[in-house]
Amino acid sequence: MGTPARRRPHVLLLAAVTLISSPAWSSVRGSPTTFGPVFEDQPLSLLFPEESTEEQVLLACRARASPPATYRWKMNGTEMKLEPGSRHQLVGGNLVIMNPTKAQDAGVYQCLASNPVGTVVSREAILRFGFLQEFSKEERDPVKTHEGWGVMLPCNPPAHYPGLSYRWLLNEFPNFIPTDGRHFVSQTTGNLYIARTNASDLGNYSCLATSHMDFSTKSVFSKFAQLNLAAEDTRLFAPSIKARFPAETYALVGQQVTLECFAFGNPVPRIKWRKVDGSLSPQWATAEPTLQIPNISFEDEGTYECEAENSKGRDTVQGRVIVQAQPEWLKVISDTDADIGSNLHWGCAAAGKPRPTVRWLRNGEPLASQNRVEVLAGDLRFSKLSLEDSGMYQCVAENKHGTIYASAELAVQALAPDFRLSPVRRLIPAARGGEVIIPCHPRAAPKAVVLWSKGTEILVNSSRVTVTPDGTLIIRNISRSDEGKYTCFAENFMGKANSTGILSVRDATKITLAPSSADINLGDNLTLQCHASHDPTMDLTFTWTLDDFPIDFDKPGGHYQRANVKETVGDLSILNAQLRHGGKYTCMAQTVVDSASKEATVLVRGPPGPPGGVVVRDISDTTIQLSWSRGFDNHSPIAKYTLQARTPPAGKWKQVRTNPANIEGNAETAQVLGLTPWMDYEFRVLASNILGTGEPSGPSSKIRTKEAAPSVAPSGLSGGGGAPGELIVNWTPMAREYQNGDGFGYLLSFRRQGSTHWQTARVPGADAQYFVYSNESIRPYTPFEVKIRSYNRRGDGPESLTALVYSAEEEPRVAPTKVWAKGVSSSEMNVTWEPVQQDMNGILLGYEIRYWKAGDKEAAADRVRTAGLDISARVTGLHPNTKYHVTVRAYNRAGTGPASPSANATTMKPRDPSSLRNLQKYLAACKLSFHQQAWSLGNRRETSFPQMLYQNDLHPTPTLHLTSKNWIDIPVPEDIGHALVQIRTTGPGGDGIPAEVHIVRNGGTSMMVENSAVYPVLHPGTILTHSAVMLVLIGSLEL
Repeated sequence: MGTPARRRPHVLLLAAVTLISSPAWSSVRGSPTTFGPVFEDQPLSLLFPEESTEEQVLLACRARASPPATYRWKMNGTEMKLEPGSRHQLVGGNLVIMNPTKAQDAGVYQCLASNPVGTVVSREAILRFGFLQEFSKEERDPVKTHEGWGVMLPCNPPAHYPGLSYRWLLNEFPNFIPTDGRHFVSQTTGNLYIARTNASDLGNYSCLATSHMDFSTKSVFSKFAQLNLAAEDTRLFAPSIKARFPAETYALVGQQVTLECFAFGNPVPRIKWRKVDGSLSPQWATAEPTLQIPNISFEDEGTYECEAENSKGRDTVQGRVIVQAQPEWLKVISDTDADIGSNLHWGCAAAGKPRPTVRWLRNGEPLASQNRVEVLAGDLRFSKLSLEDSGMYQCVAENKHGTIYASAELAVQALAPDFRLSPVRRLIPAARGGEVIIPCHPRAAPKAVVLWSKGTEILVNSSRVTVTPDGTLIIRNISRSDEGKYTCFAENFMGKANSTGILSVRDATKITLAPSSADINLGDNLTLQCHASHDPTMDLTFTWTLDDFPIDFDKPGGHYQRANVKETVGDLSILNAQLRHGGKYTCMAQTVVDSASKEATVLVRGPPGPPGGVVVRDISDTTIQLSWSRGFDNHSPIAKYTLQARTPPAGKWKQVRTNPANIEGNAETAQVLGLTPWMDYEFRVLASNILGTGEPSGPSSKIRTKEAAPSVAPSGLSGGGGAPGELIVNWTPMAREYQNGDGFGYLLSFRRQGSTHWQTARVPGADAQYFVYSNESIRPYTPFEVKIRSYNRRGDGPESLTALVYSAEEEPRVAPTKVWAKGVSSSEMNVTWEPVQQDMNGILLGYEIRYWKAGDKEAAADRVRTAGLDISARVTGLHPNTKYHVTVRAYNRAGTGPASPSANATTMKPRDPSSLRNLQKYLAACKLSFHQQAWSLGNRRETSFPQMLYQNDLHPTPTLHLTSKNWIDIPVPEDIGHALVQIRTTGPGGDGIPAEVHIVRNGGTSMMVENSAVYPVLHPGTILTHSAVMLVLIGSLEL
């Protein structure tokens, strides 16, 4: 250790281990529990209704302080005398005003909180008194105007504070005037405006004014004023704006601003708003007489225009919205402990419009520059602080819209050196060959003078030893000889103290296997090795950083893993490497006394990054020139670029044709080909290299290609139908991408087939899809040759192929002949007829059969149509045993032709349900048998033919059995559990009512008839024990 160059004469006892500190003395903040007032509750401005039944007003004030604060109040800058029994009482820190009156109590109030540390002043609270007087009792003069003119009815509200809201009554309460496009009630003046009067406006009108105060609401009505209307003036006239917003409107940031605009006119004008020097927010877009800007900001400042427009003209009014702001802190002061004799600079800054002024208070009183104190706007500077400078300070920022306060305590301290809170470390380990830093920071005011010793030797600065100005001891290139006791001595004019620690020298930490730099591709795995040696008496840990940022090994789904083989191995594994994993890796092996580190560089190659700066220029109807800037090549040269385009907002990105067709990697511009005219586009660029295609660039700004004449003919040309003398032509409207420009429409050409002269018609509008040509000379179903093209303001497009379209058809002129009808069952009849020949009125589509009961009128006839040119039909759904009249007519798309002569037919009598009266069940030779008898109709005998449906649980789909015999064999498998038999008879009169038999197996091979339909009545419980079922049906069919 080096020998000291000189010794300080005031250090006398070098062998002493401890120097006794002198007693400390300090500012009023001697105890850590002592602090100045801090407001927790401050008074708020209040609006008190003059007619309120409340008997008192309370202005709140509460401060946290130690010792507790005492309170005073100021009114209009003058301290109030708060005496017992007066109207002004102090309750805690709150000010209570009994029976407040405007004359005595309206004003500005402030609370002052004090304790031995100092005084702070609260924000200002304004006590105002609200009122609303009654309307004048004088009768209001009638208002007269012509019907169809606009009119204004004045409200003339009574004296009031604060502002009012307004509504109008018509004739009686609560018949309020609606807020619509024709009526408007100004919330600024209360006046009622009617844009165009009509007869419903006649009547008596009263203005309702309402005052909304903090805890009460009051409304008053005006006298009724009569509105009389003279003779109607039907003339139309242009808008004239009558309710105008001011030329200048001032607003504070965060407020809601409402601009009013209403006009007279016939027709009723439509109101539109715009921002002259910008664009309206979509949330504000409105066609109402009021424009509301909620939560206004500086960006909303500007000139606004209201436009009133109708078919006769327009009128406009403009006004500027000026946005200002109350003061708002940008920088504030904070509680500060400062040493006696030191210098201090406090600063505060506030934003606002107009710009706030800043002033300072000390203990509630104005502070100006003096002696050691300099006050300059938001800066407060102290030189050579003294104990008298301790106290409560406030920075006050104010403009015409408000005042804000920032408070802080300044505690000036005088303390002898004290190591109790920050002693020198008792044991100080250090690595051999390394460096050790031993702080010495006793608490002292003013700052203590510091000396260090090793044993009894005073240390001075040398090549290995440094004592910094703040008292820190630094020893470099440590060896075993540096071990020992080190003592820090601290002294100021208040006293002296010292603190001692023992330095212990350990083996140094060294990297024995350093990580190696690597070059990998995206997605590869890599292990960086790192081994170290260290003092065996200490723990060794490894940390890794990437570009000097610590690596988080615990991040879920991370790409890093560390080796856990043994303490001296700290290998790092990178899994599925990404581009962001490239950079400088540092392995640090460290103990509590030292550390060692080594670096390696990892290069991750991958697809290129996104290009930047995509710019569109040289826009034509089908091409643009696209430029971009190179993105990162990610360590692999860019081979080519791909350009994509989309049509916003929802179009998909698609690759586009370019010139050159293949864009090389060194290019930064290319021409895009094959775009659609008059179409909105966004473009982006993708770069590729040998490792793949990278992320796309951000989209370009939206552009619209220039207009061109249409290049595609409309499709879907067809037509027909309509009224007599009409030709209707239809086509498919052209989609937006085929219109190529504004002013789009269709040009139609048509002529009678065989004619040489084409007629034309212009049909404006992209959505048009048909045209009707009317001419009484057009004969029914006349063929026309038709073709179509589209147009826009750039020209005409190509013409479509010619299509053949027929004019409107007329009903057939000829009736069918030889109509014959015959009943074929109880509910059906067959009808036949001779066809009619095709005529020139149209294309026959089929025939319409009308039928009605004998005795009914033909107007009540039911109708059925054939789907083609059939000459017979079966009519169903008829009533049994009923006579019908039948006619037949030909029809086409225009309607039905004349009726044929009527024919008659009678439906048959239905089958008698008693024909299935007795059903006998028995088993015989594995077959189901039934017997039916013939029945007599007059002198003929007719046979009814049986139908049978059979179903079992093995085959749920029923099977239909038809027979002309009196029995049917139905095998019944051994393994079925349930079967259903349904029998009905059919004959010339139709089908009879079915009978059902349910058969279930009753254990073993036995089966039982479970139930049956109403006809016939079955006897449940009959046991069937063979593998087949025989049913005998005895039918008795009688008239």
